Amino acid sequence: MRFLLDDEQREFARSLDALLTAADTSAVVRGWAAGEHAPGLDLWRRLADAGVFALAVPEAYGGVGPLPVETAVALVELGRHGMPGPVGESVAAGVLLGGVGGPVAKEWLPRVASGTAVVSLVLEGYGPYALDADVAEAVFVVAGDELRLTRGPGEPTPSMDPARRLFRPGAGGEVLAAGPRVREAARAAGTWATFATAAQALGCGEALLRATVAYVKQRTQFGVPVGSFQAVKHRLADTLLGLEFARPLLYGAAVELAEGSPGAGAAVAAAKVAAGEAGYAAARTALQLHGAVGYTEELDLAWWLRRARPLRDVWGTPSACRARVLEG
Repeated sequence: MRFLLDDEQREFARSLDALLTAADTSAVVRGWAAGEHAPGLDLWRRLADAGVFALAVPEAYGGVGPLPVETAVALVELGRHGMPGPVGESVAAGVLLGGVGGPVAKEWLPRVASGTAVVSLVLEGYGPYALDADVAEAVFVVAGDELRLTRGPGEPTPSMDPARRLFRPGAGGEVLAAGPRVREAARAAGTWATFATAAQALGCGEALLRATVAYVKQRTQFGVPVGSFQAVKHRLADTLLGLEFARPLLYGAAVELAEGSPGAGAAVAAAKVAAGEAGYAAARTALQLHGAVGYTEELDLAWWLRRARPLRDVWGTPSACRARVLEG
């Protein structure tokens, strides 16, 4: 089965690509890692103006969603350009708060959709850390059937990717809602967080492959480009196949989410396994074919290399996602 984007969706992807290219996201990522958040937050607001953060927010709260296919389109582009910040978490928070409803949704969702509030998220069963809590205005924490809001970064923990800053929220916080509705909304939010991360992983893998292809065309050995060597061609072809096999799984999962299919959770998990593993394989290929230069801080590639593995493992490790596929 082939999943083809329509003209409007393709134009949306092109517009985001142009916006992110003009913003010089590699410089934004470097600044974010160094604690200089202003350029990243400015870009965040421009992405919000383009409608990115409204895609998972219900229309009743100032959004246009939920629109899973368009969300996938957007987050593949953000992953390809390395956009920092709690992108997937904000998408999932839109689903969480929309499911809970009530005053908390009315207060926060219009601000999430408009980009005036950056939020992060912690869900029971997905790890204890909040991404970029030092930048987020609020961190929403779900434990059991209770939704709490915490402010402040909490305790930091080392991260493989300096541009993905992890914090353990402190105990306590304001209880916003409790009951079965919170538990059900958290289940849906977890699925969307997994889905959003899969899209970013696919985009990250695409960026790594493109950079590697460009490099092996320029680097020469024995008087010829190393890209002409059969072993290099085979490695790049394997990497491309992994990414291209992941793409229809991602958009197939988006269709199932849009239709409310009971198998959507398993489809999302399958997409996450494929996209996460393909992105990580692209990172290994990029590092090997770039040689020692791939380790250097001066090369922008280093930031994408550091991101591939966290994207593979966060919001559902490969083993956890495979188990969910089998259960589905």
